[in-house]
Amino acid sequence: MKTQEKTFFGEYSDLKVLIIDDNTLVQDALKHTLYNMDIREVRCAQNAYFGLKLCSETKFHIIICAFNVKSDKDGFHLLEELKFKGYVTKTTVLIFLCTETKESLVNSIIELQPDDFWVKPLQPLRVQKRLEHTLKIKNQLFNIYQALDQREFSKVIYYADRHLLNKKLASFHPNILRMKGTALLSLLEFQEAENFYKELLNTYKYSWVYIGYARALLKQGRIEDIEDLIKTLVNRPETRFATHDMLAQYHIENEKYDLAYQEIKKATALAPRNIDRNKKSWDLARLNHDHQGQYQATKSIAKNAKNSIHDSPELLLNVIRSGIDLAVTITNGGAEQILQQTDKYIQQLEAEYEDADLFKEQINVARARVFNARNESAKAQRIVDNQVSIRPTALIEDNLDKVKVYHELGMREEAMLLLESIKNQISGDSLTSQVVNRYIQQETQERSDIHFTPKQLHDMAVEHFQKQRLQPALEAVLQAIQLAPTSVKFSISLLKILVMLKQNDEFEEQYLENANKALALFEQTKLDEKTQGSVAQVKEKWLSLMATTEQENEH
Repeated sequence: MKTQEKTFFGEYSDLKVLIIDDNTLVQDALKHTLYNMDIREVRCAQNAYFGLKLCSETKFHIIICAFNVKSDKDGFHLLEELKFKGYVTKTTVLIFLCTETKESLVNSIIELQPDDFWVKPLQPLRVQKRLEHTLKIKNQLFNIYQALDQREFSKVIYYADRHLLNKKLASFHPNILRMKGTALLSLLEFQEAENFYKELLNTYKYSWVYIGYARALLKQGRIEDIEDLIKTLVNRPETRFATHDMLAQYHIENEKYDLAYQEIKKATALAPRNIDRNKKSWDLARLNHDHQGQYQATKSIAKNAKNSIHDSPELLLNVIRSGIDLAVTITNGGAEQILQQTDKYIQQLEAEYEDADLFKEQINVARARVFNARNESAKAQRIVDNQVSIRPTALIEDNLDKVKVYHELGMREEAMLLLESIKNQISGDSLTSQVVNRYIQQETQERSDIHFTPKQLHDMAVEHFQKQRLQPALEAVLQAIQLAPTSVKFSISLLKILVMLKQNDEFEEQYLENANKALALFEQTKLDEKTQGSVAQVKEKWLSLMATTEQENEH
């Protein structure tokens, strides 16, 4: 292995700096400070477009970027794109400017791993001191940063161990140790990483040491060994976000998707701008039948991806689709409100995107589903017969929506054929593929076993109940709850049926678990005043019957 030392720069005068900020006063203040440091080549851009253009022409050593570049895209999206295009690497000095320090913003910035984070208003002497310190670190540890860029993690460890023997670099040891820990985890050396971080805890109390140690043990499946540590980490602002994110990954790997969903929701709330995490939240919401959560996640993705490298018509299509999925679980007037908003989203999609014609079939599928949700199945059928092809497309989400419209129209053979095609499209062993694959398996099973939407099933249950057909009513409402387990309305109906079964002496012990789940849902859910009244009424009847049964058993 070559041991020749490389450096980031020779003299300050060699450095090229880019400032991206729409405030010319900030630009002038920074340029003045940089000139005082003998940095001569300083370029400025007032928006993301010109910042990207300059980066395409020049390789900058230092990029200083404001978070609130408002004219086209903000600093978060800009830096994400700079990294994606290779304009910013580990060997680039990356500095974020911001006027805010709220937790969600800081978490989002930390995810982009800048070298420093400067809060406005800027103080020239402080800026100079911090930049000099950052440059010194980058210059001394350049070999390690370069190895990280090239994903040569064994080299990272080699250079780190050499630097750690150099007493002159003692002030840089925390940075060196952090990169070594990252390399050990990246090489899947989890036992070695555990020993490494455990030893560090005797000397350092940095957040990254605790997180690294927890990650090393979680990767070995030893969550019980760090339960107390995890409780501490989730209560500390500086480690809360990373811990929830780490736990979500752990639960996905162990196929505990309900726990993963709870953790990813917390992580997403703490750092809402990360699109990949929002997508994970969406996938887990679908898998856990949380239609409201699915709708919110797709809306968050579309909102946060606006003007970013992630922006595309598919994101708005997914909002439309999840809105329809939610509407077919709602049994009151709220469904129509969501469907009206869906109509507006469809119009927005057609108006905003020049290539909307490329999505004609997807829009037709959505319109057919909207008609079907409004019980206008004849209109839906005409669209499907004349404007929708049974042939699968290259995109899984397009095919899934076709499956849903076929299923909702009773065309089950077509739906199952398409589901088989989708199974063949799932590939890869990433955690995202794992969640999506599990969702496809679930969809296949449920659409094979259950032939109606949650709303249709609930309507059937109500009709059976009114005609005193209690067993068919129970079967229908249980299927509805399987597809929409967070629906309080469905659980109220379930308890009403169970009360009647109890009164008719037709109750079986196995139904008790269903009743307890309904009661737990009532406790966990924030209810409006009207729903609270309905819940209180049915709970009172149920608990009274159970108390009577207990008294009879005692005698």
